[in-house]
Amino acid sequence: MVLDELAARAGVRLAPGKGKRARALLGEGRLAGRRVVLARPTTYMNESGGPVRGLLDYHSVPVADLVVVHDELDIPFAAVRLKRGGGEGGHNGLRSISRSTGTRDYLRVRVGIGRPPGRQDPADFVLKDFSATERKELDLLVAEAADAAEELLAHGLETAQNVVHPRS
Repeated sequence: MVLDELAARAGVRLAPGKGKRARALLGEGRLAGRRVVLARPTTYMNESGGPVRGLLDYHSVPVADLVVVHDELDIPFAAVRLKRGGGEGGHNGLRSISRSTGTRDYLRVRVGIGRPPGRQDPADFVLKDFSATERKELDLLVAEAADAAEELLAHGLETAQNVVHPRS
C-alpha cells in the first residue's frame, strides 16, 4: 500500500519487468528530487531477495541506497520508524533480502502493525485483513509511511528520524 502511494506521488505506473527485472512490478520516476526505482517483488515474500538483488544489479544501485518498506510486528499499529541495518526479527522477507545482498545494512521504513493478540500465530496475524478500527486509520498510516520514505530520500536517515519518530 505504501509503495502504491509512493508510485502515485511520483506519477509512476508499476508494470511487470523483463529479463533480470522479470520477478517484480516496477517503475522509475522521481521522489524528493531523486531518481528512484520503485519495485514490488512478485515472488513469495520469503523469496523477495532474488528480485531485489537483480534490480540492484540491473540499475547499478548500491545496497547502501536500498530502501525497504515493510510491516513490523514489534512496532505498535500506526507507528512508523526508520533505521539502517539491524536484525530481521523473524521477518522472512528481510532475511531473504539480507541473504541476497550479503548485508543487513540497508535502509528500512518500518510500518507498525503491532503484535498478534493472545496466542495467535504471528504468521497468521500478518496475513489477516486489518480490523475495522485499523482500516479507519489505514489511509493516514500509509500516507505517513510514504511521507517518511520521502523524508528519508530528501534529507538522509538521521534528519528523517528526527522528523518522523516524534510523530509516531
